[in-house]
Amino acid sequence: MNIEELKTLWKQEEDMAHIRGWDFSHIHGRYEAKQDLPWNYESIVRNYLTKDTDILDYDTGGGEFLLSLKHPYHKTSATEGYPPNVKLCGEILTPLGIHFRECNNASAIPFDDASFDLIINRHGDFDAPELYRLLKGNGIFVTEQVGGENDRDLVEMVLPGIPKPFPHLNLKEQREAFEKTGFQILQAEEAFRPITFYDVGAFVWFARIIEWEFPGFSVDRCFDELLKMHDCIKKNGKITGTIHRYLIVAKK
Repeated sequence: MNIEELKTLWKQEEDMAHIRGWDFSHIHGRYEAKQDLPWNYESIVRNYLTKDTDILDYDTGGGEFLLSLKHPYHKTSATEGYPPNVKLCGEILTPLGIHFRECNNASAIPFDDASFDLIINRHGDFDAPELYRLLKGNGIFVTEQVGGENDRDLVEMVLPGIPKPFPHLNLKEQREAFEKTGFQILQAEEAFRPITFYDVGAFVWFARIIEWEFPGFSVDRCFDELLKMHDCIKKNGKITGTIHRYLIVAKK
């Protein structure tokens, strides 16, 4: 392909960058993110679940993980703030009897004090004092988080010098925040793993979806940098970045 053909192709990927729930099937086989973390989020969550547990999934996305738990619906609550996913949750979760509420402020979650035995949160926002308010005595919060260093090497490839959007999202600082709130830390781990792209179009789609990590990214703005990526893939077969994850399990 010549340069103009590449640009046209990449702009098509840019235009298609929409997502329903948290579905990356559009770039399946064109990228790979290693998920062999030293913990298993699902197993940890299930370890704290009984049939009588009142559970809240904050920032549930499209409810995919929450539904996979098959927990009694009348004991299940969820929130979501991203408008397309709010609509999706209203269509899927509410008819099941799950207590779903729209919320995009982790410091003002619309449920009463001491409502939950277990609050879970995967890759969403959170606020330690608000979680403390919502949990019953001895209640548990489980979170797997995307750290502040996530994809930074990829960001630097196309947007060099752009400030980190969430510099405080790391295990050390967040653990301290939970301890200061009064939580007991039961488990705390951190990991860095590779993420690989096999064509630039897949990366363009990804960067537009993860817009908070790639602020201002566009094919037009970053075209020269994307051409360098393309040359790297032609030479090496791939470009590789780094994902950053951390886990906290905290008890009230």
